[in-house]
Amino acid sequence: MTNRGEKASGEDSLIARYFKPLANDPGAFGLDDDAAALRAGGGDDIVITTDAIVEGVHFLPDDPPATLARKALRVNLSDLAAKGAVPAGFVLTLALRGADDAWLKPFAQALGEDAAQFGCPLLGGDTVSTPGPVMVSITAFGRLPQGKMIHRSGARAGDRVVVTGTIGDAALGLNLLRAGPVASALADDNTGREMLTGRYRVPQPRNALAKAVRDHASAAMDVSDGLAGDLAKLCAASAVSAVIDVQSIPLSAPAAVLVARKVVGIEALISGGDDYEILCAIPGDRMAAFVQEAKRAGVAVTAIGGIIAGSAPPSFLDAQGRELALKQLSYSHF
Repeated sequence: MTNRGEKASGEDSLIARYFKPLANDPGAFGLDDDAAALRAGGGDDIVITTDAIVEGVHFLPDDPPATLARKALRVNLSDLAAKGAVPAGFVLTLALRGADDAWLKPFAQALGEDAAQFGCPLLGGDTVSTPGPVMVSITAFGRLPQGKMIHRSGARAGDRVVVTGTIGDAALGLNLLRAGPVASALADDNTGREMLTGRYRVPQPRNALAKAVRDHASAAMDVSDGLAGDLAKLCAASAVSAVIDVQSIPLSAPAAVLVARKVVGIEALISGGDDYEILCAIPGDRMAAFVQEAKRAGVAVTAIGGIIAGSAPPSFLDAQGRELALKQLSYSHF
């Protein structure tokens, strides 16, 4: 950072213009220092998570900068929600090809709006130039009572497997934006097209459900790489298996239509990434209370199967009780 007596660099000017107004937490020190101070208070634990989104991997080159800002923050907020934590703040790293006002202004405005909406202020960060793809990296911090973070491990035989929202919409939105079969199938359905592209570009983190997850779940994580693969990770961490009723997996109206018309198979939806819903294991005696709290929070939750003893990968059974043969469990970077 620039000392007060020095002439501001291009980086410092960029930070002062676009991001200093967002740093309204006292611990950010107006972005005038090299670090932030985040006070836990009351014996809380600080939960830390980080995610980066990269042009050409997590977003398309022509995606609007406002949606990139929201996605970058919200994928981290989704992790906090699945751990049962309340957002406390974040730091931002930007790798940009240039300081373009037409890009930075809507990016910063959207980031500030989301930071205010979710109670997660900007605390600091870094900006660098790159000749390569644009990259936005956020590290987010959350608070929760000491020792209460919900892990991937902890699921036990007899727990119900529950997901929030709907599954597969983001994968369909990406297919649509890439002019795949979904685009042709929904050519006359503007509402469906907008809904699916919106789900890909702007996730809806379930932070309103964080306390319910903390109070009732035995294990949880967010669905970022695909329901099938992420459930396999949760089961492996908990040393259990699961049986899933495919018919119970919640689908949006456009997704259900596309599956019914055989434009896409259910396999593509449960292995597609970017859902950013919560996947959790709920003990049977806590299920009713969890559902009630979710209803009060305005978050749809659906039981899709159960945790069983064993070490086999989770099974996904169709309406006839036959196991789906999944060629791919989830998105993988490598």
